Amino acid sequence: MPSAVPEQLSPVVTDVQSRVPRSMELHRRAMELIPGGAQLISRRPTRYACGVSPVYAQRAKGARFWDVDGHEYIDWVSGIGAIILGYCDPVVDDAVRDQIGKGVNFSISSELEVELAEELVRMIPCAEMVRYTKGGGDACAVAVRIARGATGRDKILFCGYHGWHDWYLAANLDADAALNNHLFPGIEPIGVPRALAGTAIPFAFGDLTSLGEMFDAHRGKVAAVIMEPLRSQMPPEGYLAGVARLCREHGAVLIFDEVSSGFRCGLHAAQGFVGVTPDMAVFAKSISNGYPMGAVVGRHEFMEPAANMFISSTYWSDAIGLRASLATLKEIRRRDVPAGLLRFGTELQTRINAAARDTGLAVECGGLGFHPHLHFESDDPQLKALLATLYIQEMAKRGCHGYASFYLNAAQGPAELDQTEAAARETFALLRDAWNSGTLEQLLECELRQESFRRLVS
Repeated sequence: MPSAVPEQLSPVVTDVQSRVPRSMELHRRAMELIPGGAQLISRRPTRYACGVSPVYAQRAKGARFWDVDGHEYIDWVSGIGAIILGYCDPVVDDAVRDQIGKGVNFSISSELEVELAEELVRMIPCAEMVRYTKGGGDACAVAVRIARGATGRDKILFCGYHGWHDWYLAANLDADAALNNHLFPGIEPIGVPRALAGTAIPFAFGDLTSLGEMFDAHRGKVAAVIMEPLRSQMPPEGYLAGVARLCREHGAVLIFDEVSSGFRCGLHAAQGFVGVTPDMAVFAKSISNGYPMGAVVGRHEFMEPAANMFISSTYWSDAIGLRASLATLKEIRRRDVPAGLLRFGTELQTRINAAARDTGLAVECGGLGFHPHLHFESDDPQLKALLATLYIQEMAKRGCHGYASFYLNAAQGPAELDQTEAAARETFALLRDAWNSGTLEQLLECELRQESFRRLVS
């Protein structure tokens, strides 16, 4: 079975028969000019079917984008989760265009800062005060800084992926594999000060006993627990409430990272959906439908001390992000987007599972309705990687871009369901025949995809 090429090489397909030659030529040029070829690891072509999947987009509208080679795709990644209403949503874009005509970054503050803060406080259970950023990684770093400043402690217990900053990658200073089950394998903390060793400590999702033991081992030193409350599965019964209880008992701040979940699961965000209110929470991506914006929200007692901390940036409160967020959040509420995504995702799961049953392929579309994912029924990790890559490869040929999972947005509708079901049926039949005949490897037109972020929250 083919082995994956090391990520740092970010291989370029040079075969002139590549399905996406313009994309691959641009990628070749990018590799000479941009370290790694892209600003975001999740956009590297090795995350998909390199040489078959698109690498560069030309334009997008609604549920779809068009690549530089002229192919049209349903985007089942929804801008790496940043698109919740659909590309080029007219309400949001009109609001942004209106703001551009009034100015986008002033020498003094904009009233939009107050308006958006009021909107976030109305919608998010834990929100009493608000700080802004421009992305999820920044929001996590700000939240950790605030928690450390408010408690006077240094150590952070974390679960899942929380960005690229030093505080987080410091986990790999103590043990090379500390982040393997949270970020992705093989990350070296190059450039992270050795003095940060021991300040960020990972814990396993769902294991309350081990988390309690960590608190005991670092008694009086833990500033915060930061974690994703859920992704595509509900957490074990009582687990999140147990985490909150441990934080209260040990005087630590509980931070929910809702950058990915956000308002996809409910009008009161993931914390409202799971019924557990943290002390602080971080948001980005879909709160502004693709425009750069992030927010840190929380209870007054933890957020107010940030007034005396040096946390400052010119662009965190630019009017475009503020206006886009206000328009997006109001549209999410007006259209009741979470309920629509749940209905749509449930129907998508039903159709994908029907295609699997009818073709006889051992795959299931599970997870919560607002973030479905495929599970290939095999105990062999290499075989599962091969099946996932082939699924991505064959679906791309049929106009469906994505992983073996689905990020939903409100622009997806009946046409996307019909096309994806038809593509899945053809792909599943192809994989079944090759699996049964032992010829799966012969179908592969690319390297095995490099696995994206491994999160303990499935």
